[in-house]
Amino acid sequence: MIVLSYVFDIVARRSKIPSVILLLTTGIFLQVAATYFNVALPGMRSILELFGIIGLILIVLEGALDLELKREKLPLIRKTLITATLTLLITAALIAWFVNFWLNVPYQIAIVNAIPLAVISSAIAIPSVTNLTPEKREFIVYEATFSDIIGIIAFNFAVQNERVGVGSFVALAVDLVSILLISVVCCLILLFFVDKIKSHIKFFLIIAILILLYSIGKKLHLSSLLMVLCFGLMLNNAALFIKDRLGKYISLRSLQSEIVQLKQINGESAFVIRTFFFLLFGFSIDLQELYQLDIWVLGFTIFSIILLVRYAYLQYIAKVPLIPELFIAPRGLITILLFYSIPSQYVIEGMNESVLFFVVLLSSLLMMLGLMLTRNNVNDIPNY
Repeated sequence: MIVLSYVFDIVARRSKIPSVILLLTTGIFLQVAATYFNVALPGMRSILELFGIIGLILIVLEGALDLELKREKLPLIRKTLITATLTLLITAALIAWFVNFWLNVPYQIAIVNAIPLAVISSAIAIPSVTNLTPEKREFIVYEATFSDIIGIIAFNFAVQNERVGVGSFVALAVDLVSILLISVVCCLILLFFVDKIKSHIKFFLIIAILILLYSIGKKLHLSSLLMVLCFGLMLNNAALFIKDRLGKYISLRSLQSEIVQLKQINGESAFVIRTFFFLLFGFSIDLQELYQLDIWVLGFTIFSIILLVRYAYLQYIAKVPLIPELFIAPRGLITILLFYSIPSQYVIEGMNESVLFFVVLLSSLLMMLGLMLTRNNVNDIPNY
């Protein structure tokens, strides 16, 4: 499967067909073969959740390790943060309104189910834009990463607050400030470990600590993905943070040499996790449900809402180029992961994995179209 996934990556770079589509299709064919030979895989949902969490951490770290923090980047960071926040909230509100109308469920339950579908998947977006120009790639990487983090914050907020009031937002602000302060402290400690550990077993230890910290934060209902983003940004921009007294304890030269190895190990680990996650998700789809008209109506309507909100915002508010930014808003790993995290009291009978599959597939096909329409590809620019 890893060899096949590597071939898919090569095909994706040359044909602009997202590798996620090829992985999902392969997973479906494997399910057909397994059914024919009476092979069953129990506990698929738990396995998917495990791969999803690890993959999310590795992919956000991979994206953060490629971002540079400079004064001239502040307008881009501000624009992508606002874009990710507003498009997510507006999209989630409209999807919830439609689910509330179509499936006749309370709006509170509808919004919990809608938020996962409003989140852009960095797991698909970031690997798919490696050949774009630096400006377009940075916009998409920042937006997708912010969308993941804000999506988790919004999802936890919706689940924890059946009634929204001033106290709910005060508690949210306290949580965000807390996780930001904890992130800075933990990241400095991790940077110290990266510099001082001389054993040949180093980077998987660092990744394991990140996963542990993320899991603890999740248990405490904190947005601990912010910690992963902070660590990647601080490591890749260590010169901005390691100054004065800190410079006595952490060597900048050592960090710069270590980051190359961490990028390679993290990138290859993310590739393996992403491969099995989307293969298993394709494998887990109930093919019989895909014949139901309600699944098609829900899937296409939700996809249409996502596209219309994104078009209206990028065209009239953000005023950024529509190609390929309009098309690169895939749903994927984070959508599936949050969907599996919906508490039992918020589960809607008509909203299932088949609806997710439709939205993931359609948004990936849209991204493929956007990449095909893109003219300013890095590979098309002479002497770049």
